[in-house]
This record gives sequence, C-alpha cells and structure tokens, in this order.
Amino acid sequence: MSKATGFVKEFRDFAVKGNAVDLAVGVIIGAAFGRIVDSLVRDIVMPLVNFVLGGSVDFSNKFLVLSMPDGYTGPMTYAELTKAGANVFAWGNFVTIIINFVLLAFVIFWMVKAIYKARNKAEEAPAPAATPEDVALLREIRDLLKKP
Repeated sequence: MSKATGFVKEFRDFAVKGNAVDLAVGVIIGAAFGRIVDSLVRDIVMPLVNFVLGGSVDFSNKFLVLSMPDGYTGPMTYAELTKAGANVFAWGNFVTIIINFVLLAFVIFWMVKAIYKARNKAEEAPAPAATPEDVALLREIRDLLKKP
C-alpha cells in the first residue's frame, strides 16, 4: 500500500467518524442559529429597547479625536476620520458592542431555558426497572427467615 492510499484511508476514517460529522453539523446549525439570534436582537429586541428608551441606543458615532491629520477639513464622522488617518478613541462603538452582547446573551439565555423546558416536558420519566430475579428470590428468603 502506497503512502497516498494510506493517507486517503486515514483521512476517510477521520472524516466519517461520528465526532467529525457531529462537529460539522454543529457548526452549520450554530451558524444558522447565530443568524436567527442576531436578527432577533437587531430586528425585534433593539427596536423595542429604542422605543422604551425614547430614542436610539447607538453610541457607535461617539468618539474622541486624539490627533487630527494635518490640514484635514472633511466631515467629522468616525468613518471619515479613520479613513483620513486620525487617531480616534472610539469609546461609543465599544459601548454599543457591550450593550449588544448583553442583550444577545440575555436573549440566548431565555431561548435555551425555553428549549430545555420544552425538552424536559417531552421526555417522560423512564419506568422503574424490573427487580432482577435473584434479588426477588433473596427478598423472599429474607422474608421467610423473619417469620417466627
């Protein structure tokens, strides 16, 4: 057997192992689930938060300019300043990402909690196992010996 066929066999064995296939399925499902959760936060939760707070909870354009490029006269937006090479302390973007993370974690917590609750309801308690024959026989002997 040549090295190439040995390598192909080894790769095939690895690729079709249950763990590798399970991991691949998990990554694909995880990516799809991530898009669902991202949409839930962006399209459902954040509009409600903005409505309750009476405005937009977006600090992404809050920043401090630490140093300006020489002769810069363009717009004072984060995108344009960074494109021009300004040294910008973008604290607002960091705060927005933290808020989104907390909301995302909260939503995922409640989704996982609901999934576990539904899964636990679906699972029935297994019936108790039948007493093994030898144990039943020993119990009968014990009970007979207890009689006066």
